[in-house]
Amino acid sequence: MPRIAIIGAGFAGMGLGIQLKQQGIDTFTIFEKADAVGGTWRANTYPGAECDIPSALYSYSFENFDWPNKWSHQPVIKDYLEHCAEVYGLWAHLRLETPATRLVWVEEAGAWDVDVTPAGGETTTERFDVVVSATGQLSRPRWPDIDGLDSFAGPVFHSAEWDHAVDLTGKRVASIGAGASAVQYVPQIAEDAAQVTIFQRTPNWIIPKNDRDYSDLENSLIRRSRVARNMRRFLIFARAELLGYDLMHQRSFVRDFMQKFAVKNLQDKISDPDKVALLTPDYPMGAKRVLFSDDFYEAIEEHDIDIVGDRIDKVTGDAIVTVSGMDQDHVEHPVDVIVVGTGFHTHDFLTPMEVVGPDGRNLNDEWREGPQAHLGLAVSGFPNLFFMYGPNTNLGHNSIVLMIESQCRYILSILRQMAARSIQAVDVKPEVQQAYNDELTRRLADSAWVLVEDSWYLQGGKVTNNWVGRTTEYRRRTNHADLDEYHLRPKPALTPARA
Repeated sequence: MPRIAIIGAGFAGMGLGIQLKQQGIDTFTIFEKADAVGGTWRANTYPGAECDIPSALYSYSFENFDWPNKWSHQPVIKDYLEHCAEVYGLWAHLRLETPATRLVWVEEAGAWDVDVTPAGGETTTERFDVVVSATGQLSRPRWPDIDGLDSFAGPVFHSAEWDHAVDLTGKRVASIGAGASAVQYVPQIAEDAAQVTIFQRTPNWIIPKNDRDYSDLENSLIRRSRVARNMRRFLIFARAELLGYDLMHQRSFVRDFMQKFAVKNLQDKISDPDKVALLTPDYPMGAKRVLFSDDFYEAIEEHDIDIVGDRIDKVTGDAIVTVSGMDQDHVEHPVDVIVVGTGFHTHDFLTPMEVVGPDGRNLNDEWREGPQAHLGLAVSGFPNLFFMYGPNTNLGHNSIVLMIESQCRYILSILRQMAARSIQAVDVKPEVQQAYNDELTRRLADSAWVLVEDSWYLQGGKVTNNWVGRTTEYRRRTNHADLDEYHLRPKPALTPARA
């Protein structure tokens, strides 16, 4: 059996591990840099952290869970992943607090040398036939480049590295950023803080979640009936696949209605017309991530949260200074605590890991102008290396777990064919990868994502993160790996033993 290294113990890495075990392959190791499984759901512990896809769909299709409500919070999702690790016997394959730092292709062996550094230990090198990177797109917090931020006298922390030791009671708290994380933590911290001020660069389209608890009867029915479980998943999937997918295009049938609905919801919830104006986006819905919340607008109204749309000039020891108006007047905003909610480095699919392929090719260098891969899974010139949640596989309309399960099927298809045909290594042909990415470029030109100059979906004006089609199309295209698209290296013939 091939020796397989999986890097990352989030939904993708664990999902592949489970599928490998179910296929009778147990010669794999999952390396995880943190001290627990869960990926982004282990790291993001900020108040109010929750999923923006209903949990019945943001979960593996093969493993049900007693979700307490429609949109589950971070601790529950983390519990689910730990539950899966236990049920499917992954703990024996997990190496926690052991980040993989460097991959080097060894030509004569047709395998990868993987450098790993256990916590408190020395770096060692282990050899694997196949490596799968499952590090995700939302794992490295992005800090803003603001003059003086490091000189602020009070606590400063990123939302993805929440400092729970800081008591916000009675404090003046600033949120730099008003994106997906801020929409969730602002209502929570506003309950205790004396004043919350949101420093917003761009407003978001926000629509209600309509969250609710599941009843005991519903949970009992779901637990007992596979038909009921599948129907619940399908209804959530179908709504997202039809309505959400439509918003991702420049010509959308539902955009006008959805924008009017979102603006009316904003106007109904917030009475101050100046705040309404600041919170109303000036770009088409779907061009950036659409957010869901039942309490963000309500918190702004109830707690009189300030919204500042002016550019931040600098941070002093006790204030954030913005530049306002045509005269570029400087305005000081005294604060006691700064929470940075500016997202993640979403384009660094490898950092801080270094990948050196045949002939010394460095994948980090080759991706400097923007990452690309065939089906988001394989990169030409780097044999037996696969990516999960790689370039152009993020979704703007549905559950990423659907994409992850498709990627698991594709990788398993390759492994089965390699075993059946005695293949040592596969390397996607450069013309195949180029043709695929040319297709993506043509189709993405009609997407809503190119209508804005800046978002985490874009790098240098190019959409590098998002999948352009429906999840059903991606599933069809990854259901079976066509090895005609790959250069194949057969296993070396065994040398007969001497008499």
